[in-house]
Amino acid sequence: MAKLFDALEEQIVNGQSAVLLSIYKSTGSAPRGAGAHMLVTEAGRVFGTVGGGAVEYESELFAHRLLKEKKSVCEHYRLAPNDVRDLGMVCGGDVDISFTYVDADEKRWQEMAEGCRAMEAAGESVWLLIGLNGIHEGEAAVYGKKTGQIGWKIPETVIEEMRTAFGTVEADGTTYYYERLHSSGKVYIFGGGHVAQALVPILTSVDFSCVILENREEFCRPELFPGAEDVRMIENWHLGDYVSIGEEDYVCVMTRGHKDDTIVQEQILRTPAAYIGVIGSRRKKASVFRVLKEDGFTDRDLERITTPIGLEIGAETPAEIAISIAAQMIEVRAKVRK
Repeated sequence: MAKLFDALEEQIVNGQSAVLLSIYKSTGSAPRGAGAHMLVTEAGRVFGTVGGGAVEYESELFAHRLLKEKKSVCEHYRLAPNDVRDLGMVCGGDVDISFTYVDADEKRWQEMAEGCRAMEAAGESVWLLIGLNGIHEGEAAVYGKKTGQIGWKIPETVIEEMRTAFGTVEADGTTYYYERLHSSGKVYIFGGGHVAQALVPILTSVDFSCVILENREEFCRPELFPGAEDVRMIENWHLGDYVSIGEEDYVCVMTRGHKDDTIVQEQILRTPAAYIGVIGSRRKKASVFRVLKEDGFTDRDLERITTPIGLEIGAETPAEIAISIAAQMIEVRAKVRK
């Protein structure tokens, strides 16, 4: 999400004030959910989307008005068809959008943009916080656990309540919206074969940060994995010597065979990984799970493993399998955000 703040900083450097539109709540079949952003200047929409169609048209017009008034407000849009007050959109649903005025002369906005970029580059999770109403309406900050707050001063009680990927918190007479713009989580891919080689570019294109871990020299070449953050030569028996997997991380296991897959899974199950996907057939699953149970893992432990990995779309080629895996991981990430 650094691209949002890159676009914001570009406008500020050019002396252009803007309005940042952020969907902070949606219901029904609205085209975009919470976390969608759009940036509007006098020249029109310069970044992002809040769903297209009538809602985007109406909200862009409203943003132009706020640019002149230099105001921040929140608006509710009804999208339900056949309602006389709706926007005539077939999809249905409602969206709540915050319109945050970004003054090009306010140095804190550029400091936030620079801070967001620096935190993301350092692998730190980045949060956006916006005051939705009250005397703190339109005040915003970015936050990282190591860096702290950059921007307006947001109450610490808000930060303490940020337990999901996005949401709202009441504090000091203001409702604050918070959203994780960037997760420090990575995708650790064990095995660098053909599926992994097809998977990395796809995951990278949808903002997953990938690390390849391989114990075969011929499959441990960075040029095989364009976009990968790192490619590491490892020994599967001692994963803790090469990687520390946290609760925001994803794991894909696709080593050379059953034995190595089992060795990796035994160790990964002892981590708090958010997602563990293992390539292979249902027959292989039964065989590996039997060994894992003999090693003391319970049915509840094994429920954490998704195998066969990927959505069932009839995939056969490495590229098709990679697409099915990426789609499943996007689905998992989206559920975390809800």
